[in-house]
Amino acid sequence: MAGNQGEQRTRRRLSTGERREQLLSVGARLFSESPYDDVWIEQVAEIAGVSRGLLYHYFPTKRDFFAAVVERESERMLRMTAAVPGVPVREQLAAGLDAYLEYVRAHAHGYRAFHRADAAGDQAVRRIYRRALAAQERQILAALAADPEFGPLAAGRPELKLAVRGWLAFATAVCLEWLRGFDLTREQVRDLCARALLGVLAP
Repeated sequence: MAGNQGEQRTRRRLSTGERREQLLSVGARLFSESPYDDVWIEQVAEIAGVSRGLLYHYFPTKRDFFAAVVERESERMLRMTAAVPGVPVREQLAAGLDAYLEYVRAHAHGYRAFHRADAAGDQAVRRIYRRALAAQERQILAALAADPEFGPLAAGRPELKLAVRGWLAFATAVCLEWLRGFDLTREQVRDLCARALLGVLAP
């Protein structure tokens, strides 16, 4: 009895934001390990130690829940890929990829769940995923356009947008394989991705 009361007191200490974050973390793990259709909202509630009613209070439907998981990861990735104004792209590329790969490793479940979204049958979830990738693409293109070295190369090259989109797909595939245990260090993955992007930018 005392143990149950202690557990209840611990649960009550979680703020609304903390509880929501806890649920999203559980969801990210489950969605990263199983296809969308194989994840049951009851599993999330059981693992998080909350009632189904409470979970539905935060997320009315499974689609809302998965969409929130994808949204959270897309916001994290956009922060990781944000350019630093005034710093040349070549200078910040290695540091930016280092930060991104650290995020990938630290939030592996969320990263994998995010990239499962495109395979989800739900069109609303797929739209969130594609919006996030389009935002990453715009960030990279804007940084290149403002860069003294690459800006002139980017001008008048309509194929560059497609090339950057292809590079994002390449970097994603590399990161997902790395998470599966591919035998490369973070530095090797970073250098591989950096060389690929610089190759794309070559005139």
